[in-house]
Amino acid sequence: MPATPCWRDALFDPLIIGTIFGTFLIAGTVKGVIGLGLPTVSLALLTVATDLPSAMALLLVPSFITNLWQAMVGGEGRAILRRLWPFLLMATATVWLGALALTRVDLSLLSALLGGLLVAYALISLAGVRLAITLGQEVWVGPLLGIVNGVLAGMTGSFVVPGVLFLQAIGLSRDQLIQAMGILFTASTLALAVALQGNNLLNMELGTMSAVALLPAVIGMALGQRIRQRLSEQLFRRLFFVSLLILGGYIVANAVAAMAAPAVH
Repeated sequence: MPATPCWRDALFDPLIIGTIFGTFLIAGTVKGVIGLGLPTVSLALLTVATDLPSAMALLLVPSFITNLWQAMVGGEGRAILRRLWPFLLMATATVWLGALALTRVDLSLLSALLGGLLVAYALISLAGVRLAITLGQEVWVGPLLGIVNGVLAGMTGSFVVPGVLFLQAIGLSRDQLIQAMGILFTASTLALAVALQGNNLLNMELGTMSAVALLPAVIGMALGQRIRQRLSEQLFRRLFFVSLLILGGYIVANAVAAMAAPAVH
């Protein structure tokens, strides 16, 4: 398991600040190109350098601000809330339940779970798998998958599995899908902040570093939007998911090695 930095000292550590800046610059760039990925990429990279709860705390401000903007753009907000409120409610209300594991379960196990989710998300996306959920099925599948998404978000900080897969499966238009993901990620980020605070895993130093991370995230988004005009989005998506697959596999291997280490002695 990566060593946890002292975040009070980290405020003045150029290496740690540089790592955070670089992480959110990359994550913001990905989001600027394909419209999602900031929490996913930042979690994947930060978990390699620090512990999972700290990585989750650091993504709060950049994730909330960038996804709030995404949630407010599109003009479909009311229609999305009317249709998806049972899913969104359960996905938000159950985050605290998953977050209880952060103080009760081996963090290496939770890191392995995060890596597994990233690998699964990458493989499903690379394979082009698209689920189809009818309007009748949506009534009961939505709240059920909302519960699963909320618990997993609380345990790992990742909001995408199965939430994004559900939103892709119910036949939303592209603009509706992007706005619906923004609403899901914004609500989940707020719930995660409350859950981390309630478990004493969020302090002033981490909050300050998270606010600092907003700047490179915004710069990255602007850069990503420029790249999107010059690079095939389909090619970039493929590169993104291949990278996510490799990084997720590394996180799993690293976590398994950390869990196995005590048995060696």
